[in-house]
Amino acid sequence: MRIGIFATLAFLALVACKDEESAALPEASMLTEEAMGYYCQMNLLAHEGPKAQAHLAGQEFPLWFSQVRDGVAYLKSPEQSAEIRVIYVNDMGEAESWAEPGIDNWINAVDAFYVVGSSAIGGMGAPELVPFSERAEAEKYAGEHGGEIMQLGDIPMEMVLSPVDTSPMDMEEMGMTPMDMEKMDGNP
Repeated sequence: MRIGIFATLAFLALVACKDEESAALPEASMLTEEAMGYYCQMNLLAHEGPKAQAHLAGQEFPLWFSQVRDGVAYLKSPEQSAEIRVIYVNDMGEAESWAEPGIDNWINAVDAFYVVGSSAIGGMGAPELVPFSERAEAEKYAGEHGGEIMQLGDIPMEMVLSPVDTSPMDMEEMGMTPMDMEKMDGNP
Protein backbone atom coordinates (compact mmCIF):
# COMPACT_ATOMS: atom_id res chain seq x y z
CA MET A 1 0.00 0.00 0.00
CA ARG A 2 2.87 2.40 0.79
CA ILE A 3 4.26 1.83 -2.70
CA GLY A 4 0.88 2.74 -4.20
CA ILE A 5 0.68 5.94 -2.13
CA PHE A 6 4.27 6.84 -3.03
CA ALA A 7 3.59 6.25 -6.75
CA THR A 8 0.44 8.38 -6.58
CA LEU A 9 2.28 11.23 -4.82
CA ALA A 10 5.10 11.06 -7.35
CA PHE A 11 2.61 11.20 -10.22
CA LEU A 12 0.81 14.19 -8.67
CA ALA A 13 4.14 16.00 -8.22
CA LEU A 14 4.96 15.48 -11.90
CA VAL A 15 1.53 16.75 -12.94
CA ALA A 16 1.95 19.81 -10.72
CA CYS A 17 5.37 20.52 -12.25
CA LYS A 18 3.92 20.26 -15.74
CA ASP A 19 1.06 22.62 -14.81
CA GLU A 20 3.55 25.16 -13.38
CA GLU A 21 5.72 24.86 -16.50
CA SER A 22 2.71 25.38 -18.80
CA ALA A 23 1.53 28.36 -16.78
CA ALA A 24 4.93 30.00 -17.20
CA LEU A 25 4.92 29.70 -21.01
CA PRO A 26 4.45 32.90 -23.00
CA GLU A 27 1.10 33.21 -24.72
CA ALA A 28 0.82 32.99 -28.49
CA SER A 29 1.05 36.31 -30.30
CA MET A 30 -1.60 37.43 -32.74
CA LEU A 31 -0.49 37.38 -36.38
CA THR A 32 -0.36 40.96 -37.69
CA GLU A 33 0.93 42.84 -40.73
CA GLU A 34 4.23 43.42 -38.89
CA ALA A 35 5.04 39.69 -38.70
CA MET A 36 7.99 38.88 -40.97
CA GLY A 37 9.32 35.39 -41.65
CA TYR A 38 12.55 34.59 -39.80
CA TYR A 39 14.21 32.95 -42.80
CA CYS A 40 12.66 34.86 -45.72
CA GLN A 41 12.07 38.28 -44.12
CA MET A 42 8.77 38.48 -46.01
CA ASN A 43 5.35 39.46 -44.66
CA LEU A 44 3.61 36.31 -43.41
CA LEU A 45 0.18 37.51 -44.46
CA ALA A 46 1.34 37.37 -48.10
CA HIS A 47 1.70 33.57 -47.91
CA GLU A 48 -0.97 30.89 -47.74
CA GLY A 49 -0.97 27.95 -45.38
CA PRO A 50 -0.26 27.47 -41.68
CA LYS A 51 2.41 29.46 -39.86
CA ALA A 52 4.55 28.99 -36.76
CA GLN A 53 5.88 31.26 -34.04
CA ALA A 54 8.76 30.43 -31.68
CA HIS A 55 9.14 32.16 -28.33
CA LEU A 56 12.74 32.27 -27.10
CA ALA A 57 13.94 32.87 -23.56
CA GLY A 58 14.83 36.51 -23.02
CA GLN A 59 13.03 37.71 -26.17
CA GLU A 60 9.91 39.86 -25.98
CA PHE A 61 8.62 39.00 -29.47
CA PRO A 62 8.44 35.63 -31.23
CA LEU A 63 10.30 34.50 -34.31
CA TRP A 64 7.76 34.03 -37.10
CA PHE A 65 7.88 31.32 -39.76
CA SER A 66 6.11 31.39 -43.14
CA GLN A 67 5.56 27.64 -42.96
CA VAL A 68 5.15 25.22 -40.08
CA ARG A 69 7.93 23.19 -41.74
CA ASP A 70 10.31 26.14 -41.22
CA GLY A 71 9.41 26.41 -37.52
CA VAL A 72 10.04 22.70 -37.01
CA ALA A 73 13.28 22.99 -39.00
CA TYR A 74 14.40 25.77 -36.64
CA LEU A 75 13.61 23.56 -33.64
CA LYS A 76 15.44 20.52 -35.04
CA SER A 77 18.43 22.37 -36.52
CA PRO A 78 21.72 21.23 -34.98
CA GLU A 79 22.98 24.85 -35.10
CA GLN A 80 20.02 26.21 -33.14
CA SER A 81 21.25 27.07 -29.66
CA ALA A 82 18.66 29.49 -28.24
CA GLU A 83 16.37 28.30 -25.46
CA ILE A 84 13.00 27.77 -27.10
CA ARG A 85 10.27 28.31 -24.53
CA VAL A 86 7.41 27.24 -26.81
CA ILE A 87 6.46 27.00 -30.47
CA TYR A 88 2.90 27.62 -31.58
CA VAL A 89 1.36 26.56 -34.90
CA ASN A 90 -1.95 27.36 -36.57
CA ASP A 91 -4.70 24.84 -35.81
CA MET A 92 -5.90 24.13 -39.35
CA GLY A 93 -9.04 22.51 -37.94
CA GLU A 94 -10.03 26.04 -36.88
CA ALA A 95 -8.77 27.78 -40.03
CA GLU A 96 -11.18 29.53 -42.37
CA SER A 97 -9.28 28.11 -45.36
CA TRP A 98 -5.78 27.30 -46.62
CA ALA A 99 -5.51 30.91 -47.83
CA GLU A 100 -6.71 32.20 -44.43
CA PRO A 101 -5.08 29.97 -41.79
CA GLY A 102 -5.99 32.36 -38.97
CA ILE A 103 -4.40 35.05 -36.85
CA ASP A 104 -5.25 33.76 -33.38
CA ASN A 105 -5.97 30.01 -33.63
CA TRP A 106 -2.62 28.90 -32.17
CA ILE A 107 -1.85 25.58 -30.50
CA ASN A 108 1.30 24.38 -28.78
CA ALA A 109 3.39 22.55 -31.41
CA VAL A 110 4.05 19.72 -28.94
CA ASP A 111 0.33 18.97 -28.63
CA ALA A 112 -0.48 19.13 -32.36
CA PHE A 113 -1.19 16.25 -34.73
CA TYR A 114 0.63 16.84 -38.02
CA VAL A 115 -0.30 15.48 -41.42
CA VAL A 116 3.11 14.80 -42.96
CA GLY A 117 3.75 13.87 -46.59
CA SER A 118 0.42 15.13 -47.93
CA SER A 119 -0.08 17.05 -51.16
CA ALA A 120 0.00 20.35 -49.20
CA ILE A 121 2.54 22.94 -50.28
CA GLY A 122 3.26 25.77 -47.86
CA GLY A 123 3.64 29.47 -48.43
CA MET A 124 7.31 29.21 -49.42
CA GLY A 125 6.78 26.39 -51.90
CA ALA A 126 7.99 23.49 -49.75
CA PRO A 127 5.97 20.45 -48.65
CA GLU A 128 4.01 21.47 -45.56
CA LEU A 129 3.38 19.84 -42.20
CA VAL A 130 -0.32 20.49 -41.58
CA PRO A 131 -1.14 20.85 -37.84
CA PHE A 132 -4.40 20.08 -36.07
CA SER A 133 -5.39 20.13 -32.40
CA GLU A 134 -7.67 17.11 -32.89
CA ARG A 135 -6.47 13.78 -34.25
CA ALA A 136 -9.83 13.20 -35.97
CA GLU A 137 -9.39 16.42 -37.99
CA ALA A 138 -5.88 15.31 -39.00
CA GLU A 139 -7.21 11.89 -40.04
CA LYS A 140 -9.91 13.52 -42.15
CA TYR A 141 -7.36 15.79 -43.86
CA ALA A 142 -4.98 12.87 -44.50
CA GLY A 143 -7.85 10.90 -46.02
CA GLU A 144 -8.47 13.71 -48.50
CA HIS A 145 -4.87 14.85 -49.19
CA GLY A 146 -2.70 11.85 -48.36
CA GLY A 147 0.08 11.71 -45.80
CA GLU A 148 0.47 10.20 -42.37
CA ILE A 149 -0.18 11.56 -38.91
CA MET A 150 2.72 12.29 -36.59
CA GLN A 151 3.37 14.29 -33.47
CA LEU A 152 6.26 16.74 -33.21
CA GLY A 153 8.73 14.32 -31.65
CA ASP A 154 8.08 11.74 -34.38
CA ILE A 155 8.84 14.04 -37.33
CA PRO A 156 12.28 13.03 -38.67
CA MET A 157 14.89 15.78 -38.79
CA GLU A 158 15.61 14.93 -42.45
CA MET A 159 12.00 15.69 -43.35
CA VAL A 160 12.37 19.36 -42.46
CA LEU A 161 16.09 19.98 -42.97
CA SER A 162 16.59 18.30 -46.34
CA PRO A 163 16.72 20.51 -49.44
CA VAL A 164 13.50 20.91 -51.39
CA ASP A 165 13.50 20.86 -55.19
CA THR A 166 11.45 23.77 -56.48
CA SER A 167 11.61 23.16 -60.19
CA PRO A 168 10.55 25.89 -62.65
CA MET A 169 7.19 24.18 -62.98
CA ASP A 170 6.64 24.48 -59.24
CA MET A 171 7.68 28.14 -59.30
CA GLU A 172 5.21 28.84 -62.12
CA GLU A 173 2.47 27.21 -60.08
CA MET A 174 3.34 29.69 -57.31
CA GLY A 175 2.61 32.54 -59.74
CA MET A 176 6.18 33.38 -60.73
CA THR A 177 6.94 34.12 -64.37
CA PRO A 178 10.05 32.95 -66.24
CA MET A 179 11.26 36.58 -66.07
CA ASP A 180 10.95 36.54 -62.27
CA MET A 181 12.97 33.31 -62.16
CA GLU A 182 15.70 34.82 -64.39
CA LYS A 183 15.97 37.78 -62.02
CA MET A 184 16.40 35.35 -59.12
CA ASP A 185 19.28 33.74 -61.05
CA GLY A 186 20.97 37.15 -61.39
CA ASN A 187 20.04 37.77 -65.03
CA PRO A 188 18.63 41.24 -65.85
